[in-house]
Amino acid sequence: MSRNPFLTGVFAPQRDEVDAVDLPVSGEIPADLRGSYLRNGPNMRFDPIGSYVYPIDGDAMVHRISLDGGRASYRNRFVRTPMVLAEEAAGHAIWSGITDGYTPSAAEVGDELAGTTRELPDINIVRHGGRLLAMAEADRPYEISPADLATVGRTDCDGAMFVGSTAHPKIDPSTGEMVLFNYVLEAPYLTWAVVGPDGRATRKPTPVDGIDAPIMIHDMALTSRYIVLFVCPLVFDFASVMSGGSLLSWQPQRGTRIALIPRDGTAVRWIDTDPFWVWHFANAFDNPDGSVTVDYVEWTYPGGFSDQPTPATSSLTRAVLRPDAGISKTVLNSAEPDMEFPRVDDRMLTREHHRIATVAKGPRDGTDLDSLWFHDLAAGTETVWTPGAAIGEPIYIPGAERDYWGAIGTDPTDMTSRFYLLSADAPQDGPIATVDLPIRVPAGLHGAWLPNPSAA
Repeated sequence: MSRNPFLTGVFAPQRDEVDAVDLPVSGEIPADLRGSYLRNGPNMRFDPIGSYVYPIDGDAMVHRISLDGGRASYRNRFVRTPMVLAEEAAGHAIWSGITDGYTPSAAEVGDELAGTTRELPDINIVRHGGRLLAMAEADRPYEISPADLATVGRTDCDGAMFVGSTAHPKIDPSTGEMVLFNYVLEAPYLTWAVVGPDGRATRKPTPVDGIDAPIMIHDMALTSRYIVLFVCPLVFDFASVMSGGSLLSWQPQRGTRIALIPRDGTAVRWIDTDPFWVWHFANAFDNPDGSVTVDYVEWTYPGGFSDQPTPATSSLTRAVLRPDAGISKTVLNSAEPDMEFPRVDDRMLTREHHRIATVAKGPRDGTDLDSLWFHDLAAGTETVWTPGAAIGEPIYIPGAERDYWGAIGTDPTDMTSRFYLLSADAPQDGPIATVDLPIRVPAGLHGAWLPNPSAA
């Protein structure tokens, strides 16, 4: 563990499950702000055996900070997959990292689990259709209880996810539909599906025409008319694995292909462009002239999956997609490096938005993502707040009277974690309330704000 940077420091696994109430607060939590901030992320239950590749390895741990009447409480729980339960019974790790190719025998784990790989619902947390879902990468999610974060079990959302799901489905605030895609390792390679607001599948997995290889696609964007997928050339290469190479191969000669998938089920429209990589989208929306605007973080290539002479760099980018005329792009940020986790007010998904928050390195020369950047697209301004901590993904929090941004940060000097609540109108001024958390929360991935914490 000491040799892996993603198993030490602010990333080190947290093994304790804690319930704490009346947490210390600096400043003041608005009395009318009631709800829960949830965050998911990789968190090994036991020291790993074999390889550990962040963020695609690691058991899931969900953290919840609840705000009610100006007070704050905290709870965290592992998502207890069959693998976690078997390892807890054994008292040590049994499954290796997913890049090792090792699976346990029936003598170790019984016939039902023999030959399986570790399930990893550790990427995101989503509430929809009466379910609270811990999302995995290209696999089915786990439902958890909104009351106590207990694991309910694996679900396919009425068949919409029986072949799996992206960790980043999008919920249309106008229709209440949850739209998703999933990539698989054999033909047809890519599907999309829809879950209605009542939790029932309204479209079962439907193949996307035009894909000729298994390609990794982490996130998606959604408009009123289209599912937007950037098919960047990061290809699953099984021949390389058999000869001891990497599972994922960056093949820039393929270029990046953009799919506009009509939500009415008509033919996919493709746009071809030069190669680049995308982990996460902020939002997308339709324009009156039939084009589509997409805001996302663009990388020159996926760092860690390609040997290039120069480091991978990123920028907050706006692309305008014209099915008959290609793509035009504009960089929205100034110069902050290693930007990620772009977020908007989720109520603005599929609609034109004016605020984006990202995480990046700040003015200081550090190794961690330590600053929140706020981009006002209407005013053309960019502001930054640097808390002196390794900061996580910001979540937009609508309040009864005002709106806010929330994020978890960990001080790398003493490893204490805090929850920061910032005004959406002036986030660069720093938090209006800071909540001291009872344990260190490992640097993790994605989350959500639940306005009503007791209901799914």
